[in-house]
Amino acid sequence: MTRYFLPLLSICLSVPFVGAFAETSAKEVTWNDLTVKVEFEDPFEALSQEQLMSLGIVARVKALQERKPASVSEGMVKEMEESLAELAEQGVDVEGLFAKREEIKQLRMKRATATNETLNDKKIRMAGYALALEFDGKKVREFLLVPWVGACIHTPPPPPNQIVHVVATEAVEVSSRFEPVWIEGLLSSGAFSKKLYLVDGASDIDAGYSMPQAVVSKYKGKSAPPEVRPAQH
Repeated sequence: MTRYFLPLLSICLSVPFVGAFAETSAKEVTWNDLTVKVEFEDPFEALSQEQLMSLGIVARVKALQERKPASVSEGMVKEMEESLAELAEQGVDVEGLFAKREEIKQLRMKRATATNETLNDKKIRMAGYALALEFDGKKVREFLLVPWVGACIHTPPPPPNQIVHVVATEAVEVSSRFEPVWIEGLLSSGAFSKKLYLVDGASDIDAGYSMPQAVVSKYKGKSAPPEVRPAQH
């Protein structure tokens, strides 16, 4: 029995095991997959842009009246009173909204920073726009993957759970500041802060995800990746 068993064992050891330890293929995910639903009633979402602007005027003048009353002119007070009258006529509870402002602010922050823990340490593949953190000639190795062109530079940064800090295994050549790319690798969730250097200074950008060993490839297709922007309120 032994003389048959030993050759068989030798054959088994020489064949790669393709069971539980085999590398799984990458799961393709979208930007929406990175978010987590944080359910709460946001009364500000029911307001129009004009109402939000009027509310902003009231908030600004009231804040100045408390901190720097001497800087508040009669014209500013009149503008605030007109805004209050318009909002009251439209049935907007200004005092009620101000009372909930801090609570809503905290809930919005929770929604913006909540990450999808089911993707933590999972091999994923996704498309987006590479915003270089540092250039080496025309190549870049470390960048922020963002969901739309202009994010963090021409427009405010996306929520942290819509930014991935990426370090590529090999530098990739880029032809624009926002290069459409695919990234593939193990995704990690957690708070990461990176400094983005701009022409007029530097800015700290918070990212909710990172991919420290990413395989990066150019996005090829008839069109660029669809841009995903959060609703603005």
